[in-house]
Amino acid sequence: MNRRKFLKATAALGGALAMPSLIKSAQAADSVKLGCLFSSSGTMANIEGRLSAVVKMAADELNAKGGVLGKKVDVLVTDPASDWPLYAQLGRQLLQQEKAAALFGCWTSVSRKSVLPVVEQSNGLLFYPLHFEGEENSKNVVYMNSPPASSVLPALEYLMSKDGGEAKRFYMLGSDYVWPRTINKICKGFWKSKGFAETAWKEEYVPFGFSNFQTIVNNIRKFAAEPGGQPIIVLTVVGSSIPDFFKEIINQGIKATDIPVLGLDVLEADLEGLDTAPMVGHLNCWAYLQNVEAPANAAFKTNWANYVTKNSLPYKKDTIIDPMVSAYDGVHMWALACEKAKSTEVDAVRAAFDGVSFDCPSGYKISMSGENNYVKRGVFIGSVNDQQAFDILWKSEDTPKPVPFSPYA
Repeated sequence: MNRRKFLKATAALGGALAMPSLIKSAQAADSVKLGCLFSSSGTMANIEGRLSAVVKMAADELNAKGGVLGKKVDVLVTDPASDWPLYAQLGRQLLQQEKAAALFGCWTSVSRKSVLPVVEQSNGLLFYPLHFEGEENSKNVVYMNSPPASSVLPALEYLMSKDGGEAKRFYMLGSDYVWPRTINKICKGFWKSKGFAETAWKEEYVPFGFSNFQTIVNNIRKFAAEPGGQPIIVLTVVGSSIPDFFKEIINQGIKATDIPVLGLDVLEADLEGLDTAPMVGHLNCWAYLQNVEAPANAAFKTNWANYVTKNSLPYKKDTIIDPMVSAYDGVHMWALACEKAKSTEVDAVRAAFDGVSFDCPSGYKISMSGENNYVKRGVFIGSVNDQQAFDILWKSEDTPKPVPFSPYA
């Protein structure tokens, strides 16, 4: 449903935000509700929709152990249809009409920015599972993933090092919205601090859903042929544009040994359907990679495979992506804070965040402090292999302290 149809439907209801076709509620007596704002249609559907399923899986785990404070956890699922204003409309309904204790949702920063005033005005909690540009610190958002200081900058440091190929020039290609533009602003400030001249980089942006990358990849080839040292691509396109970009890279015969791609939003699910043999060596950076060896990860992968089979879900049971794990972690950390607070009320839960920790499938014990709502988590740099996954090249020694606001911005 797009925004025009949504507004027409709500107008017919006298302005009431009652859309049972978009929200599925178990309506159990004496339950606590969690709301999901993940799109199962539109540009982001390929990767975003599965996050609702993993939130329900986490809730099922809680319910199997008695729920939260003796109450069953019900999950209300919506489809914002990759339409940014609709995230806000549905978020408002979940909080004000359905009385959801917390929201789990959003992928792009523009969808999060759309929901931000809603959770602040309603004093709700949004658990946001993506690594992102930072430059935000709201008491009503739990930032489950890593800001640039913990993810993007370590990956750039690696690529600029001798082990990473000594990158000297940078072609920034992103979708045209706040996350890529802010990330690239931080990158440029970072490179300036390292002594690079502005001639060392070029940046370009494309609309959401952009698919024809032939001309852009030709431009990248021309940029790479210029003098000045090893070039890399810093890729921040999102959604369906990711596989389309890599198809063109493969079509033009560009390999990681020629021009490495650092795909900041590239996940295992984006590689589905691609022949990754020509892509071997291209990179990403996340707080979780599917191939990490950890007991918690083995258990999570088994549980997800069983959940997909049991519920006949339209997702590959052997594909796990970071935001799934971050959403899953968020449900359990919310539950731990509720138990600590002896309440599901937002103010009490927020006051209980300090010291809450959880054994993440990444193998790290992630935690929160009373300083802000950012979660401390480890970071990985991955390299594409020929099995539609990532081998781990590097991981942080511990869980670095999150830096919400970058000095390079």
